[in-house]
Amino acid sequence: MAATKMQGRGPSKGNIELFSPTYFAACGLGGIISCGPTHASVTPLDLVKCRRQVEPKIYSSNISAWRSIFAKEGLSGVFFGWAPTAVGYSFQGAGKYGFYEVFKYYYGEKLFPNANKTIVYLGASASAEFLADIALCPFEAVKVRMQTTLPPYASSLREGWTKVTAKEGLGGLYKGLYPLWGRQIPYTMVKFATFETTVNQIYKTLGKPKESYNSLQQTGVSFLGGYIAGIGCAVISHPADVMVSKLNADRQPGESGGKAMTRIYGNIGFRGLWNGLPVRIAMIGTLTAFQWLIYDSFKVSLGLPTTGGH
Repeated sequence: MAATKMQGRGPSKGNIELFSPTYFAACGLGGIISCGPTHASVTPLDLVKCRRQVEPKIYSSNISAWRSIFAKEGLSGVFFGWAPTAVGYSFQGAGKYGFYEVFKYYYGEKLFPNANKTIVYLGASASAEFLADIALCPFEAVKVRMQTTLPPYASSLREGWTKVTAKEGLGGLYKGLYPLWGRQIPYTMVKFATFETTVNQIYKTLGKPKESYNSLQQTGVSFLGGYIAGIGCAVISHPADVMVSKLNADRQPGESGGKAMTRIYGNIGFRGLWNGLPVRIAMIGTLTAFQWLIYDSFKVSLGLPTTGGH
C-alpha cells in the first residue's frame, strides 16, 4: 500500500508558502468561491428535486415542474431558495476545502506519514465535513422548509430563520444535523478520495508527471476528475438526502430523530429513498466538476499547485 508523500513546506510559484496558515486560508476562500455560486446556480434543479422527494406525485416530470413554477411565479419562483443555498454552501465550502487541506496535511505529513493515501483522503475529508456541516445545517433547514412547503414556509432567508427560531429556538435549525452528517460525510469522503485517486490515475495513464502539463491542461484534468467523483457522490448520499428533506418538512414537534426517520421510512419504503436520483446525478456530477475546476483555477491564480497528482 502506497504511503502518503506530499510536497514539503516551502514557497509556491506565487508568494504563499505551502501549508502555511495563509495557504489554508486561501484554500478556504477557494472553497467559498467554488461552492456558494455553483450550488446557487443549480437551485432550479434542487427545488424540483426536494419537492419531488417530499411529494413524488407533485409534478409529472422536471420539465413540467419548471413550466408550472415559471408560469405561476416567474424566474424568481424557479430560483426560490437561492439565498439560504448561497450563504449556507459558502460557509460549508470554506470548511470543506479549507479544513480538508489542513487535515490532509496533518494526517498525512505529521501524524501518519506512512499511511495509505486513500485512508488519509477519507479521514481528512470526513473530519472537514463534520465541521463544515455545523455551519451549513441552519441554512439547509431554512432552505428545505422554504422549498418543500406549499404555500412556502417563508419567502426569504431572514423570514425563515426568524420563524424557525421564534417557534423552536436555535435547536429547530439543527434538527436535521444528524441526517445531514449522514448525507454529507459519506458524500465528501467519496468526493475527495475519488477525485484524488482519479486525478492520480489520469496522470499515470497519460504517462507524464503533472508538472509537465500547463495550467489549462491541469485544470481540465480537475474538471474530469470532479465529474467522475460527483457521480459516485450522488449515488452514495442520495438516501440520506431524501431523509433530510423529509425530516425538515415532516418532523413533528417533540418527535425524536430516530422515531421520525422510522415513521418516514414506513411511509415511503426503500424505493422512496431513491426518488429524484437521476436529477441528483446530473446536478451533483456537473456541480462537483465545476467546483473542482473553479477551486483549482483559483489556486493556480495564486501561484499554488492544483489538487492531486503528486
